[in-house]
Formats: sequence, C-alpha cells, structure tokens
Amino acid sequence: MPQERLTFAGHSGDQLSARLDLPSASPRATALFAHCFTCSKDIPAARRISQKLAALGLAVLRFDFTGLGHSGGEFANTGFSTNVQDLVLAAKSLEDRIDGPSLLIGHSLGGAAVLKAAAEIPSAKAVVTIGAPSDPEHVLHNFGESLENIRATGEAEVSLAGRTFTVRKSFVDDVSTTKLIDSIGKLRRALLVLHSPIDQTVGIENAAAIFSAARHPKSFVTLDSADHLVSRREDAEYAAEVIAAWVARYLDLPVQETSASVPEGAVSSSEVEPAGFLQQVLASPQHHLWADEPAKLGGSGQGMTPYQLLSAGLAACTSMTVRMYARHKNWPLEHVRVEVSHDKIHADDCLACKTPVAGNRIDRFRRSLHLTGPLSAEQRRRLMEIADRCPVHRTLSGSVHVQTELTAGDPNDA
Repeated sequence: MPQERLTFAGHSGDQLSARLDLPSASPRATALFAHCFTCSKDIPAARRISQKLAALGLAVLRFDFTGLGHSGGEFANTGFSTNVQDLVLAAKSLEDRIDGPSLLIGHSLGGAAVLKAAAEIPSAKAVVTIGAPSDPEHVLHNFGESLENIRATGEAEVSLAGRTFTVRKSFVDDVSTTKLIDSIGKLRRALLVLHSPIDQTVGIENAAAIFSAARHPKSFVTLDSADHLVSRREDAEYAAEVIAAWVARYLDLPVQETSASVPEGAVSSSEVEPAGFLQQVLASPQHHLWADEPAKLGGSGQGMTPYQLLSAGLAACTSMTVRMYARHKNWPLEHVRVEVSHDKIHADDCLACKTPVAGNRIDRFRRSLHLTGPLSAEQRRRLMEIADRCPVHRTLSGSVHVQTELTAGDPNDA
C-alpha cells in the first residue's frame, strides 16, 4: 500500500511525526489511529491494522504522541488531556490532507483518548477501542512504587516496557481527575470494543465497563489469546479483519470502481513484514486476500501458497466456463465443483504433452469436475470438452511471456 510521511503541530507547537497509509485508489473514507501508552505509531498492531484498512480503501493516519517515537516535545510535559488535544489536531491535519476521520481507533490508553476526543471530532461516525481502560487513571498501576515518589517529589523516573520515562505529578493528577464514563454515555457514535480476556495489563472488566456505559449501536468482540499489545501477528490480523467487517456497517463507503487504465487481471502483492513470507494480495479496493508459505517452509500458513492461488485461478475459470456453456444451452446443470492440484513430474511421464519438453521436470495440474444435475452422458462429455476451453487453461498450456521491470524507489523511503 502507498504510504506518506508527514508532520503536523501538536498541542505544544512541536512537530508530531505521522504516517498516512493510503489505498491504491481514491480513499473511500478516512481513519485516525491512536497508539498505546508510551508506544509508537509503528508498533506491529498499529501497522497491521492500518495497512489492512488501507487495503479496503480507507486512508489511515497514525502518529506519535508528543514526546514519543519520532515526534518532538517532552513526554514529561504531557498528560491524558494533551493526548486528546493531539488527537483533535491530528484529525484536523487529516481533514486538511484528505477529509476528517470517519473512524477513530485507539489502543490501550489511546482507546481511552479516542473515547474522550470523539466529541471534538465532528466527522467521526464510529469508534473502536482495543484493550482500553475504562478510566485513564488505570495506567497509574504501571508506575508501581514510583507513584508515591511522583506524588511526594513532583516527578520520578519510571521504567515502562524496558524504557525509562520521566513522569510528573501533573500527569498523575490529570489521569486521576479525568473520568470517561460520562463521555462514553454521550458518545453518540457506533462503538466496537475489542479486548482480550487474558489481558494482564488492562483487565477485561474495563471492556465490560465501557460496553455498559455506551449506548447502542455497540459491539464487543473478544480477542481470546491476545496479549495487551496484540503483539502476535495472527491476533493483530484478526483484529484488523473484525474492524474491517464491522466498520462497513456504520460508514457509508462508496463503491470504488477499478480504474479503467488498470487492465483486467492486474493484481499487486505486498509483503506484510520482512521476517516471513505473508503477502497481502490486492486486486481492487474490494478484493484482497493473503498468500503465504507453510510453517515448515518458513511461512506462517495464514494464506494460500502461490501455486494454490494459481490452481484456484484454473479451478474458478473452469467452473465459470462450464456454467456459461450450460446456461447458454439451457442444460439442467445444478451445481459445478472443480478440484485442482499441482505437482511436478518427470518430463518423460508426460504422455499427453504435444510438444517436446525441455528439462527433467514439468508442472502438472490435475483437474476433477464434479457436475450435479440430470445431465445426459453426452452433455457431461461435452462439458468435459468445454472445460479445456477455459481461458486460464489455454494460458497455462500456451506460450507465456513474463516481462519484469524495476520501478523507481519510493521517495518516502529516502
């Protein structure tokens, strides 16, 4: 997916760093993502969810709060209220760039922040929280014994997720006095609450409190085995898929036609992360799937292999071609199912090959047609012949030329 780097002024005037994940065509809607407490916009959960929504046609802005990640300013001078201000300014930046965010997504304390900020973002129609506390004060338990030092001396060093932060009494006072329940009750936006029942950082009772305080329409989906940071790839992918399916019900997403300049059959494949082989395959803003390799080959098994995708194209095209012919002939074909498998065989075993085969091994596709309905033997024989006229079959059995070109590098990667 295309991506832009941009900055905007935060609540203190410091420049905040942001990434804008864009769909391949004009955005159907816009979304704003708020990361977890002391995290950054680039944590896996934020990145995967944003890219998934971009594949569905949404432009998603994720940014680092003041003093975190690549953003300017001092974390010690921030608080929950300043996070809310940063969110409102991020929404304004997105509005200036494309349009005001229709969807607000917040992870952990970022979830509490979007619940509070929603009232100040008129364009927002739907809100999603992931592992969010029902009140900002919940984060204070992360400070342990340092909390008393903060209250006594005005500030203290706190170790969070392996990093050291200076936390001041103003932050403690801010989160202690901010109550969310009233804001949740007055949200007036569709709400989706995502939470793990085994979350050791923000207990599941917080999700219950948020859900109980909210008015309908509201939904709750458990993330089952996920940790608080939704650090496992499969958990983040599941959360993204749930959000994508849910939000379509509450946002008026226009149907986005594929550009006439894009030829039929054009697809793109983009790796999810360099560590594995998982690919996001996009044919249009409405059509996407995952490709992967099995775990034994270094993949995660979350999608079909490339050869399975190739076999799927042959199977689908065969079924369509058979159905089209039977429909034209008005034959009583009730159902078509096509099974295709792929393997490699020795060239000498290819008795059906009409031309000499170079090399020792060739690709073989085995195709089985299952035709249901009161068809005559002659009709079944004819449909068997028609299967060979499938365009994908002809492509695979004909001469194929693959032309590869290297495009210019992404200027955002410089």
